[in-house]
Amino acid sequence: MQLPPLSLYVHIPWCVQKCPYCDFNSHAQPEVIPEQQYIACLLDDLDADLHFVQGRKLVSIFIGGGTPSLFSAAGIRRLLQEIKQRIPFHETIEITLEANPGTFETERFAGFAAAGVNRLSIGVQSLQAQQLQRLGRIHNPQQAQTAAEHASTLPLTSFNLDLMHGLPQQTLASAMADLEGIIALKPPHISWYQLTIEPNTMFASKPPILPNDDVLWEIYEQGHLRLAAAGYEQYEVSAYGQPGHRGQHNLNYWRFGDYLGIGCGAHGKITLPEQAQIVRTEKVKHPRGYLDLTRNYTNRQWQVSASERTFEYFMNRLRLLEPVPKQEFTAYTGLPLEQAESALADAIAKGFIISSGTSTSSHWQTSATGRLYLNQVLADLLEDE
Repeated sequence: MQLPPLSLYVHIPWCVQKCPYCDFNSHAQPEVIPEQQYIACLLDDLDADLHFVQGRKLVSIFIGGGTPSLFSAAGIRRLLQEIKQRIPFHETIEITLEANPGTFETERFAGFAAAGVNRLSIGVQSLQAQQLQRLGRIHNPQQAQTAAEHASTLPLTSFNLDLMHGLPQQTLASAMADLEGIIALKPPHISWYQLTIEPNTMFASKPPILPNDDVLWEIYEQGHLRLAAAGYEQYEVSAYGQPGHRGQHNLNYWRFGDYLGIGCGAHGKITLPEQAQIVRTEKVKHPRGYLDLTRNYTNRQWQVSASERTFEYFMNRLRLLEPVPKQEFTAYTGLPLEQAESALADAIAKGFIISSGTSTSSHWQTSATGRLYLNQVLADLLEDE
């Protein structure tokens, strides 16, 4: 087995209020966020995982939530400085912080950039006031526009705008108007993804009226063409970047790289070549438990079985539109190539996956049809475990 690149995910669990579609591990903020105590716990959590680093540098850090932009710039600076003292940073490290476009957070953007953040991911979701209200968002369209315009003036390497489609009662015209508004803001990267109703959310208990499948398909088809025409390259199911602006942190996930996960409910994935193992970690989920310094931060840790490795590898790798080098499967899973060929045989026969190349440079790639049926391809792989 080969050690893949290493990233770090940092979870900050608090937000102003819980959105009705959100199934992330987020909690309404207390009257006073225990910022310094939580940062101390994050660093203790990281210290306990340092043996997983195995001599590598960090290629990316993603600070997610919740709403990490509720933390002060000074707190983020301290966190990043302390992380760098423990793990060296790659020369081209990408450091992303998720942010809301509310006025309070936008005023902190310059401070975050000065603290070492070089990429912001801003949760716009829609530029229409009624849709923002339906989604439980607390910003308005003008604040979203201001946030994007401000981000473009900062010394960042990139920034991303999140935009959702398939929203309650959304028409093709309104979805395209949202997309046109985002494109006009000229972000280097756009995450354009469909709203899905997840279990244990407010929308699951009180489902809104969503567009039918025909409208959803029209939105996707026309939106994809519009993004391409505007110079955005789709490199993953819901990720579009201008040249040179692919999100490196998520790319490492999708390429089956390793990542440490610290913070409430954070997950990690680590390769142990000497033991020929891949292990996953999950941290204590609730802030009250996580902030209790008398307990272990790890909720559970487990080995990924051989059959699970095959599914997990392709679940991530097939999201990307780029070819998948066959030799990478064995290098990153420790499994024989025959196991992958067997698992993909049906999808290849149906034309969902293209298997091509020479014996020294062979690869798989999802076909245009396969991208439409990716969930079915993955479901078939899961049944084969």
